Amino acid sequence: MENPLPPGEELALIDRELFQLDARRHYLLSRREWLLRGRAPLAWGVQAQPPRPGRGPGPQTPAPGAQNVLLILGAVLLAVAALAFTLVSWGSLGLAGRSAVLAAVTAAALGLPAALLRRGLRSTAEAVAAVGLLLTVLDAYALYAVGMPGTDGTAYAAGAAAVLAAVWAAYGWALAGWAQAGRTPAAGQSPTALRIPPAAALLTAQLPLPLAALAAGATGPDVGWALLATAALDAGFALLRPGRLARWAGTAGSVAGGAALLTGLAESVAAGSTGAALGSSALLAAVAVLAVAVAWRAAGVPAVFAAAGALAMVAALGGPAAPQLRPPWAAVAYLVVALPLLGALRVPALPAAVRRGLAWAGAGVAALQAVSATAWVATVLVGRLRVLEEVWSATTPAPAAGTALGAAPLVVLLLTAGAAWWLARVLPGRPEPGVAAVVLGWAGLFTAPVVLCPAAPGAVFAVQLVVTLTAGALALRSTAPAAAGPGFAAGACALVGAGSVSVAALDGRLATFGVFGLLGAACAAGAAYRAAPAWARAGAAAFAVGYAALLAVALGALLDRPVAWWAPPVLVVPAAVAALGPRLGGVRAPAEVAAAGAGLLAVALAAGDAPVLALVLALAGVVCAGAAVRPERRSAAGWPAGALFLAATWVRLAASGVTVPEAYTLPVTAAALAVGFLRRRRDPRAASWTAYGPGLAATLLPSTLAVWGDPHWLRPLLLGAGALAVTLAGARRRLRAPLLLGGATLVAVALHELTPYVIQVVDALPRWLPPALAGVLLLAVGATYEKRLRDARRLREAIGRLT
Repeated sequence: MENPLPPGEELALIDRELFQLDARRHYLLSRREWLLRGRAPLAWGVQAQPPRPGRGPGPQTPAPGAQNVLLILGAVLLAVAALAFTLVSWGSLGLAGRSAVLAAVTAAALGLPAALLRRGLRSTAEAVAAVGLLLTVLDAYALYAVGMPGTDGTAYAAGAAAVLAAVWAAYGWALAGWAQAGRTPAAGQSPTALRIPPAAALLTAQLPLPLAALAAGATGPDVGWALLATAALDAGFALLRPGRLARWAGTAGSVAGGAALLTGLAESVAAGSTGAALGSSALLAAVAVLAVAVAWRAAGVPAVFAAAGALAMVAALGGPAAPQLRPPWAAVAYLVVALPLLGALRVPALPAAVRRGLAWAGAGVAALQAVSATAWVATVLVGRLRVLEEVWSATTPAPAAGTALGAAPLVVLLLTAGAAWWLARVLPGRPEPGVAAVVLGWAGLFTAPVVLCPAAPGAVFAVQLVVTLTAGALALRSTAPAAAGPGFAAGACALVGAGSVSVAALDGRLATFGVFGLLGAACAAGAAYRAAPAWARAGAAAFAVGYAALLAVALGALLDRPVAWWAPPVLVVPAAVAALGPRLGGVRAPAEVAAAGAGLLAVALAAGDAPVLALVLALAGVVCAGAAVRPERRSAAGWPAGALFLAATWVRLAASGVTVPEAYTLPVTAAALAVGFLRRRRDPRAASWTAYGPGLAATLLPSTLAVWGDPHWLRPLLLGAGALAVTLAGARRRLRAPLLLGGATLVAVALHELTPYVIQVVDALPRWLPPALAGVLLLAVGATYEKRLRDARRLREAIGRLT
């Protein structure tokens, strides 16, 4: 290897680079040790091993992990042995022997970790220290069992927990000082104090105050105060001593504080008077102060602390008033206390977590109350369906919403609607508050007359109509992108309100025509308002057509005609829509869809009377044919017109008791085929379905239906021959309609003729043979699946090439 540098200079260069590599390695090892020591603690007793180059893949379980498993198993076995000795062999020793055994074993277990730490065996020291801590618990139990058997167990447990917590904390601190003072660890070893003793001391410190309260006979709020004091101590420790133990203290304090909160809430709900609720209110207020203070003081604490504190304050302020109020009004009291919390969003001096938590609490209480009030509104709306049991009876009573009971949900709706409107202004980029404001405001205003003047149905109708029309107007004017969500909500509210008022209007004739006419006119005006969003105009147009059809039905009922004769007036509505056509502009499509629905309603009304049904089908066919005159609707309305005419013919023949429909259908078929032939001569590109389909279907379909009810042989023979001729003509001329219609008719006739013989053969076969044949068929189809798909595609393409 050649190098332009002299050997001496090259050696100096190599030495400098090696020195830099050593310095970099030393820095990385120091950084790694610092991370292991205080910033990224591993599992108990696990120490990362320095990399060793040149080694192959190690065992599946790393050495530290296997070491920890062995140490934990050993500690568990020692603990079981100590427990068994205490429970079984303890009585065989005298007092001096017991004392000597306990003292020797406990002292050895607590003293050995110090020596292990000085040798760098931290994992082993953790396991032995855990055994020593357990032995101190057994010492405390032995002292109670032998020396103080008459002492109250709960009180002794409280004192023992306090002493053990203090002893374990001092023990952990002493071990840490001993380990750091005794030696300086090498690279890869950590002088950090043991984790188990401080954590055990912290967790045990949660017990003395609650146990002492229980020992003193405390119940309810007193136990809650003990839990709250414990939570406060935990919070103070976590705030003043950040580190690993701070997380333990924060978790323990959260549990204790949550228990105090639940205790206060339970006592507040169970309080039977204002005086009885004051104690729980004081506890809840203290919980609120502690939670908000923690959220204010600690960085990175989630806003849930502030939210919990705000909820506790709501319960504290509303609790004394709740026993004096009925349950619905007690909910109003809590809501009045909670809504001001939303104002925290406008106080920039508060920390962000506190602002969010307070606002969440206020919004949560408001949402719960709003859901409860909305459920009450649903019961009011559903109650109106009783009108359908007896239409136009004018005897259905007003919904019994109750004055006091109904007024409370009404107040909740209006208060939450106002709060949502305020939030919509404070948070302009979020559509949810605006939607909630519209829905809750509509619900409150719509049900207000039911609560305030239940004995005046005229006033109820008037107010609810005004509220419904106002909601519809808001939907029509929601053109801005930011108003899309509230606009949709307003449209949905208008729809629900219109349905409710329309159902209620069926209680009287005058109310029916007045409400249907007013709502129909309002929908027509909304459809004509060109500045409205497209979806709002489309909905208004559809409902205008629907109300027109309902007015026609109501007119038929008013004339006291049979139900079947209500249908012809209904067809006036689709006829008017078809006549207007392009003049409807952008709402033409939804209006025509609604008109089609009106046509189906007319057919359903006439279904009970065959002659009237034939008339209605024929009139509907005329309407569709008139719409098909326009080129843009020819394909959409032409086929329905032909189908309706055919159906009218069949129904009329069936109603007249005709058993030979061919006498009436063949002349129609001949004339239709002649017209289709002339059209194909003028326009060779005209489809065969348009030219020949209606004429062929006029005879083939009713004759096919008649064949299945004819026991003689002449009709099947003639129909089969005619269908065969039509099929062959379609195949020769490459015409799709004759080929498919003739083929389908031929298959139907063949099935009719073969059905008796198939039934006889099936009855003669063994019961297992049909399933077996079906299985073989499925296997064959599955085995040649791809080929069958190709055949089906070729058939479809061949049919598609026909005219």
